[in-house]
Amino acid sequence: MVFHGKRLPEKATLAGYSALIEAFDLKVPLPRTLFATGDHHRIVEKSGWRILTPRHAPHPDLNGHLTFAIKYEGINLAVLKKLFAAIGAQPVKSFVHENPTGAYSRRIWFLYEWLLGSQLDLPNAVAGRYVSVVDPKIQLTVKNEQNSPRHRVRNNLPGVPELCPMVFRTAKLDRFLAMNLPQRARELVDKVPRDVMARSAAFLLLKDSKASYAIEGERSPQNRIQRWGRVIGEAGQCPLDLVELFRLQKMVIGDSRFIRLGLRTEGGFVGEHDRDTGIPHPAHISAKPEDLEALVQGVISFERDAISRLDPVVAAAVLAFAFNYIHPFEDGNGRIHRYLIHHVLAVRGFNPPGIVFPISSAILEHIEMYRQVLESYANQLLEVVEWEPTELGNVHVLNDTADFYRYFDATPHVEFLYECVRQTIEKDLPDETRFLSDYDTFRDRVETLVDMPQASVNLLFRFLRQNQGQLSKRARQREFESLTGDEINRIEIIYTGLFG
Repeated sequence: MVFHGKRLPEKATLAGYSALIEAFDLKVPLPRTLFATGDHHRIVEKSGWRILTPRHAPHPDLNGHLTFAIKYEGINLAVLKKLFAAIGAQPVKSFVHENPTGAYSRRIWFLYEWLLGSQLDLPNAVAGRYVSVVDPKIQLTVKNEQNSPRHRVRNNLPGVPELCPMVFRTAKLDRFLAMNLPQRARELVDKVPRDVMARSAAFLLLKDSKASYAIEGERSPQNRIQRWGRVIGEAGQCPLDLVELFRLQKMVIGDSRFIRLGLRTEGGFVGEHDRDTGIPHPAHISAKPEDLEALVQGVISFERDAISRLDPVVAAAVLAFAFNYIHPFEDGNGRIHRYLIHHVLAVRGFNPPGIVFPISSAILEHIEMYRQVLESYANQLLEVVEWEPTELGNVHVLNDTADFYRYFDATPHVEFLYECVRQTIEKDLPDETRFLSDYDTFRDRVETLVDMPQASVNLLFRFLRQNQGQLSKRARQREFESLTGDEINRIEIIYTGLFG
């Protein structure tokens, strides 16, 4: 009735990944949905469990549960790699020998070699129709599947061995994928005059940079915000490699006298310290410093290989959130994480030319949801990362954790980013272009009524906006004492008609 502290909604028998984790005592982040089989002929979905019927029950051995897992639960690379390391090569070889043409035996054989990077002492498959490694009805896959003649499978995994988070199909994601958001954005841009769109683009870029600092709880000087805005505006122009990541960190940090630039050489965590003892209280534990070079190289390999074959928003979410969980730098990780979203969208041509979607601004509006998404996997990591405090109040990780940052369920992250992108296209971009168009109309009508310099019109508009469309008594008596009462009334009517 209880598995790893999670109570089953009814009496049932563990099946698939949950049974394998239990049988081989695998220390891995648990799947977000756990499977079992019950005694009743109905499917129960409750409290993170999916309990299937007796007829779904697998054969009670290794091969039976592996087959069940891949058939019903999809591919969980973190569990599979730990399992393969625990059982060794022989069980996999025996499974293939017993079922040389079996679809599941050949997929398991492929996954063993792909994950462990070593070839089993088995002859190439000569029979059996080609099957996809990942079931596209369960999880998102890449386009342009690559055949593996050795196993007679089609490799449609959404990444590379060094970095391959998985994304489950959900009704919400399917709706997003069908929206064709890039086309909506292009149609909007085509309807707006070029000068208005150019000004909108500049404002949205600055808005995104400012929001990115605000998410980190920083109130940076305007020059740093503008500088980072220029960096965001150039996203996608430089290939992603270590040199580029170091450049971005330098641009984020600015004054590096108190921050060591480059990859961390110590442990890292996000959280607080005990006031009395100084012992860390982590909300997230970053990757071990000795794993950083390989993990960052995985980020780079994913960017070069996978993003061109994945949906752009899916690729952006996977790359950016994986980088954030790795947390390779002492400081600057959060802003670079959000920059990577812009980088992928720009490389894939998702944005209309010259337009940067204010993703950080949308994230800031949904900051609690953003934190929940980050915590959705950070909390799972805390369950399996073994650590001890250091004398300097840091964390020292004791177990092998690198694969936990390579392979995770990125479904909540993709859904969240799609929601942010949808908001920027359906709300932020139209709102900004509409505002500028209305402002131009306001300025033209005021200048028709009163011969006034541009700077004075800007100041007048600002005062009206601050006072809900009414010019204050102070402004009437000081900055705009030259205006008559009738002119002020007519200007207020113009403003209210346009901006409410």
